[in-house]
Amino acid sequence: MKVTKIRMAQYGTQHGHAAGKLLAMNTNQNVEVTGVFEPSEERRHQLQNSDGVFANLHWYEDKNEMLGDPSILAIASEGRNAESLEQTEEIVNAGKHVWYDKPAGENWERWQRVVSTAESQRLQIQMGYMLRYHSAFKQITDWAKSGFLGKVFSVRAHMSTCLPSEAQFAIKQHMGGIFYDLGGHMLDQVIWLLGRPNRVTSFLRNDSNLVTGFSDNTLAVFEFPSAIAFIDIAAMETQPMARRFEVYGDQGSAIIVEPFEPGKNIRLCLQEAKKGYIAGAQLVTTTGENRNQLYRLELEAFLEAIMGKQLPDRPLSHELLVQETLLRATGAILD
Repeated sequence: MKVTKIRMAQYGTQHGHAAGKLLAMNTNQNVEVTGVFEPSEERRHQLQNSDGVFANLHWYEDKNEMLGDPSILAIASEGRNAESLEQTEEIVNAGKHVWYDKPAGENWERWQRVVSTAESQRLQIQMGYMLRYHSAFKQITDWAKSGFLGKVFSVRAHMSTCLPSEAQFAIKQHMGGIFYDLGGHMLDQVIWLLGRPNRVTSFLRNDSNLVTGFSDNTLAVFEFPSAIAFIDIAAMETQPMARRFEVYGDQGSAIIVEPFEPGKNIRLCLQEAKKGYIAGAQLVTTTGENRNQLYRLELEAFLEAIMGKQLPDRPLSHELLVQETLLRATGAILD
């Protein structure tokens, strides 16, 4: 019996994850990639003449060829941060599910409208926070939400990068700079563990002076009823970056040993022995996944959700809350 593949397309190519997401679709046996639409003609010609993942594809000349095709069930939204929310709204208005790369724009009212439309049409929007599928993050989440670590009172996350001035300039238009670009990855974890923060305090500094006015050294503090979370992100850390994620409870702590990609080891420290773990500090080994593996896991979960084989791993209410909290941290929504 021939299995009917899910027909998917891609809208945009200028997001940093665009090539990886296209590769994931191309290599998934349940997906047929119908083509790509890129609004920039210059960008389209550049990719058409490349020898990478974008070579030998069908390129739509008009977005409506893709949006108006009833056989296309879902579209990956991979435009630049400044254009992706508008493109996602077009996809949802066309009645298609969206695999949407982060973050969800700076227009809070528009994002709420897009989510409301999706809910009314029973469409799935899955944000591209790939670390929610990482085995070490999933393990820590399970420990924290089950009470294994006791009452969580602190979460610390460090996700800096190293960007040249051209890349910093491209992000400068967004309030919060580098925090806007990367902060959602860590907020996806923090909000899933702790809910909506009561108060957000941010420090958005320009300390490298590579690009005037660009927030390149940032810290946001999130206050909850009985916990506090700290997320710091800079744009000029020496490579390889020392990315960390730490959760502290009153009965134990769990820290992903840097870097958290592939992040195979967790430092678990327990007040007392339980569930096969000893009291004190120990290393717990997980599968660990690289970026392309995470994209594949993302896509598999998205496909299962849109086919009704499982509930979405995160409800749309969570996707809304992560973006609201990110915009509170960048100052786009006044706290």
